[in-house]
Amino acid sequence: MDKHVLLRDLDVPNIRELAVYEANEGYAAWRKALGSMKPEQVMGVVKDSGLRGRGGAGFPAGVKWSFLPKDVFPRYVVVNGDESEAGTFKDHELIEFNPHQVIEGVMLTSYAVLASTAYIYLRGEFYAPAKMLQKAIDEAYAAGLLGRNILGTSYSLDIYIHLGAGAYICGEETALLESLEGKLGQPRLRPPFPAAQGLYAKPTVINNIETLANVPPIVLNGAAWYRQFGTEKSPGTKIFCVSGRVNKPGNYELSLGSHTIRELIEMAGGTIDGRPVKGILPAGESAPMLPASALDTKLDYESVQAAGSMLGSASFIILDDTVDVVWAARKMVRFFKHESCGKCTPCREGTYWALRVYDKIVSGNGSLQDIDQLSDIANGMLNKCFCLLGEFATSPILSTIKHFRPEYEQFVREHQGGRADGYRDELIRDHAVHVLPEESITDERP
Repeated sequence: MDKHVLLRDLDVPNIRELAVYEANEGYAAWRKALGSMKPEQVMGVVKDSGLRGRGGAGFPAGVKWSFLPKDVFPRYVVVNGDESEAGTFKDHELIEFNPHQVIEGVMLTSYAVLASTAYIYLRGEFYAPAKMLQKAIDEAYAAGLLGRNILGTSYSLDIYIHLGAGAYICGEETALLESLEGKLGQPRLRPPFPAAQGLYAKPTVINNIETLANVPPIVLNGAAWYRQFGTEKSPGTKIFCVSGRVNKPGNYELSLGSHTIRELIEMAGGTIDGRPVKGILPAGESAPMLPASALDTKLDYESVQAAGSMLGSASFIILDDTVDVVWAARKMVRFFKHESCGKCTPCREGTYWALRVYDKIVSGNGSLQDIDQLSDIANGMLNKCFCLLGEFATSPILSTIKHFRPEYEQFVREHQGGRADGYRDELIRDHAVHVLPEESITDERP
């Protein structure tokens, strides 16, 4: 069963407008919660629904809320709208086309954990969507749905938008908190965890925008209603972002576990020119690439994990047989090297040296031993990095070598001693290496 629980703009034109949103059960859950539910009841129904975080880890949202220590105030709700993962654009659509549902979710979460202040952290490039979201927040204030003594109750809540500076690392929740506090966006050592000492060293709930957009229909309709979608361990609907070599890239909302990767690609119009699928990135660049043999994997957290990857933010990038896997892996490693905050040595040095080896290979100066060198570098980073960015950086290396090693070996043999036409200009443009037009790429190895 598929239903637009989140992408309601596809069913209801202009649902971004307050009057239209309210005419379609908008803020009904908010009125219900303030009128007849205690905060712990709101938390309880979200727990019972089994809603899992939609930002990547998939941790149960209601359980996460319950970690806040009792009787420690003030406490905060921080909404992660950084959305910097490659191929992820679901939150963008929600805040621009269905902003009131996002806001209502923030309000219900704040009420459930007894927070009187919430911050929505958006990536710096979201300037236009941020304006749309601010307009909706202003409308909610004007309607008496936000502010002091909301709807005649003793509960008060303020919501603020904060724009980041375009750093991928700030999608990590503790780096986000540092940025929100005006500090350098680098991850914190844990423990203490944000639930105990988060924003301004106070108890803090941090959830993704898509996660909180699920809360209003859950509170309004109940946990059992929500569990009619999805599977027992992966309940509800999920927005799948599809891009890459497909005819109809976009957001597709499906019940978790109801379809396969193959069916998702078909919904996206199939591959360009009907080319065969070579690889699938199910969570942007952060999760291991899957080969075409995984096309019949069900779209839920457990099934994708069993296939050897992770669902994460469900940002599916589809690669067909025209895509050079070595080139793609290099692009991903370059991204992580560029976005590494440099705080820890394994990530800072590992991404640097991995990119150097990729540059050597794609410039035509590589050897078969360099493939093993890449594996050694990635394995040397695993479980040693300060945060998950360094761990994620190993995924494109290890997964592509695992599934496409013959392609690596063929690339090395075909380009060895040559100029690797088509790559040299890109290397120079990327400033990954600094060479004059007639010079060769350095043979220096780590």
